[in-house]
Amino acid sequence: MDDVVLRGPLIVDGTGTPAYRADVSIKDGVISSIGDGLSATRSIDADGLVLAPGFIDMHSHSDLRILAEPDHLAKVSQGVTTEVLGQDGLSYAPVNDEVLATLRGQLAGWNDDPPGFDWNWRSVGQYLDRLDQGIAVNAAYLVPQGTLRMLVVGWDDRPATGTEIAVMKDQLAQALVQGAFGMSSGLTYTPGMYADTSELVQLCEVVGNFGGFYSPHHRSYGAGALEAYAEMVDVSKRSGCPLHLAHATMNFPVNKGRAPELLALLDDAIASGADISLDTYPYLPGATYLSALLPSWATEGGPERALARLSDVDTRERIREEIEEIGSDGCHGVPVDWDSIEINGVRNDRNAHLVGSSVYASALRLGRAPAELYFDVLVDERLGTSCLMHVGHEENVQAIMKHPAHTGGSDGLLVGDRPHPRAWGTFPRYFARYVRELGVLSLEECVEHLTGRAAKRLRLTDRGLVREGYAADLVLFDASTIADTATFDRPRQQAAGIPYVFCNGVPVIDDGTATGALPGHSLRSRP
Repeated sequence: MDDVVLRGPLIVDGTGTPAYRADVSIKDGVISSIGDGLSATRSIDADGLVLAPGFIDMHSHSDLRILAEPDHLAKVSQGVTTEVLGQDGLSYAPVNDEVLATLRGQLAGWNDDPPGFDWNWRSVGQYLDRLDQGIAVNAAYLVPQGTLRMLVVGWDDRPATGTEIAVMKDQLAQALVQGAFGMSSGLTYTPGMYADTSELVQLCEVVGNFGGFYSPHHRSYGAGALEAYAEMVDVSKRSGCPLHLAHATMNFPVNKGRAPELLALLDDAIASGADISLDTYPYLPGATYLSALLPSWATEGGPERALARLSDVDTRERIREEIEEIGSDGCHGVPVDWDSIEINGVRNDRNAHLVGSSVYASALRLGRAPAELYFDVLVDERLGTSCLMHVGHEENVQAIMKHPAHTGGSDGLLVGDRPHPRAWGTFPRYFARYVRELGVLSLEECVEHLTGRAAKRLRLTDRGLVREGYAADLVLFDASTIADTATFDRPRQQAAGIPYVFCNGVPVIDDGTATGALPGHSLRSRP
């Protein structure tokens, strides 16, 4: 079906300009014509539907699932045709055997560790080659700074030496040459959080020299959030590297209603010449692995040393005091509210009874102290547990999504018993809740945020718009019925109102049904 005409859709082209009606023909994987009375081998009646560029997920955690389950229903069913991998400073390339073995355990709560999976890559280029063997959507990759530090420095909480920074810069340059679009950081995750500002600046200089961008999960989304954002702006200015702020929001009670302060900081930087963009998801809870709440000193040296500390009574008490009373750096400097931390994925069946409840509720039911339950779960699960953090604020979410630098990112984890529904529902939710229900964005604005604006950040010159000669990454949806159906109780549900999705001209959703086609491939930057 490589010769198709879409008849009479309302075209929202990704530029933010007013919608218009026309036929669109697809041939040889590209948009071949836009006009009236077009013909093709197959004709699809698109009257009453909106035609938009395929959505670009600027913050995805599909690094393994896109390979283990390449039909990728979670993303194609919501209209995503391109996603950006390698996020939050932790992913699986570049690695050596030792680092890969560590990451497989550390990131099991994010990505699982599929039995029998073929880990046949070590470099970024080899990982991209693996993607090219067959995936449903296109994928871009960011070099994960935490993985890079693990590879060169290890797990020590100390500044990198000049020699180590030189090696990291060389590894980073190689990855960018092989096709990475930039670098990510997870500055509340070990070992990436051990890097100081100067180290980040030196790495970002390399990224900027290759035309890439820096996408940090910065040091705090809670206490000290504005200072953490300011540090990232400073890194961008000093290095000359464009900045894309990952899942940019203001969370926890200390930041309720403070989004305007963040936006003022960004507007001032942009006015002074900084190149800044950001992404968000349209939900209030966040998601991560449960061990992320630990203070950084408790995980120094790697997972085995962290587990040893969690098995020591005196060290547990020190950790408990920091998490519950002081506010650990892993929990964004805010004392934990156990009632806001919901376990949503476990590796061992014996812990399944904890899924769907907060740590506080489970501890109360079991007659235990929340911190002790937390520690025991981490040890029993060998840190491979995921959680939801109910810490967001609706007014902050709405204020940030209206900003002209905003793009969309699901930040969706695809594994676990009850993953966050954003993995299946982010993009339709923008249209259902924030366009149709609340009117926060117009239809044209929302499409631009999720397509053309994201493509511009990625420097894609042939995707992200409905334009002749562009790749036929397209989604047809009903503006009156498009909706997320994924919920926190039933998170793996296909979106409503999206009957057709094309990736590189091939239908991956056809009349509402997944085709199983694998027309996607890696996208590679051009330094």
